Amino acid sequence: MTVRNAEEKDIDRLLELLTQVQAIHAQGRPDLFEGTHTKYRPDDLRAILRDEGRPVFVAADQDDVVQGYAFCILQQPDGSGNLQPRKALYIDDLCVDQARRGEHIGQMLYAHVREAARAMGCYHITLNVWSLNQTAARFYEKMGLKPLKVTMEALL
Repeated sequence: MTVRNAEEKDIDRLLELLTQVQAIHAQGRPDLFEGTHTKYRPDDLRAILRDEGRPVFVAADQDDVVQGYAFCILQQPDGSGNLQPRKALYIDDLCVDQARRGEHIGQMLYAHVREAARAMGCYHITLNVWSLNQTAARFYEKMGLKPLKVTMEALL
């Protein structure tokens, strides 16, 4: 398994994996997540792959088939307001193929993101995890992430 930058040839496989993530979210919160659409469409992915501020890393097997991904966004706040200007690499989405979970592919992807963030001069890595996805929350805690802030809701 190797981790590399995603390429346009990976788009179909990325869409398959995005479908797996969407299914988890739609099952857990059908009131929020549409069950048949993915977060990104092919044109969105092409634009993201061209954007240097939005690195996408993939874990590919010996046949160069993508088994997992990490979509990231480089965030550079200007320090206006009450926050310090701290550069962050935000993990927008991380997924490992459901058939390959438990093989440490997620750990490989996260380690790669961490090194990329260091190389970019980031202060920290951030992400959001839906409370419905406790498996993901436990994984991120195992990787050493801790809650930074909590979004709460009240249904009306």
